[in-house]
Amino acid sequence: MSDGKLVGIVLVSHSAEVAASVAALARALAGGAESVPLAPAGGTGGGGLGTSSELIAAAAASVDRGAGVAVLTDLGSAVLTVKALLAEGDELPEDTRLVDAPFVEGAVAAVVTAATGADLAAVEAAAKEAYDYRKV
Repeated sequence: MSDGKLVGIVLVSHSAEVAASVAALARALAGGAESVPLAPAGGTGGGGLGTSSELIAAAAASVDRGAGVAVLTDLGSAVLTVKALLAEGDELPEDTRLVDAPFVEGAVAAVVTAATGADLAAVEAAAKEAYDYRKV
């Protein structure tokens, strides 16, 4: 993007530790990518396993730089929680998208792509392409 705005990325997991670890891994594999607004939103407000709409909304607000927010999730109820927030319409920043991508590989691809200044559509496409990564 020529305006210097970066896409924000939120990683939603049922575990705070998993979300934070995947965020750290993605940032490290992207060469640090310190400029990319990236936030984990894992677990419940009380520190347990689960998802929290409040933590997700706060994470999305914290990474919003005006270029959109890509949200990647791990499992079923994380998806449902993000979908509910999107349906409400006022809990997440404008141009927030739930990205259908594998959690770890998609997060790495999203961060690498966002670090180049790509727009939200390109970040989403890169994360989705991670479904095609072959391991054998």
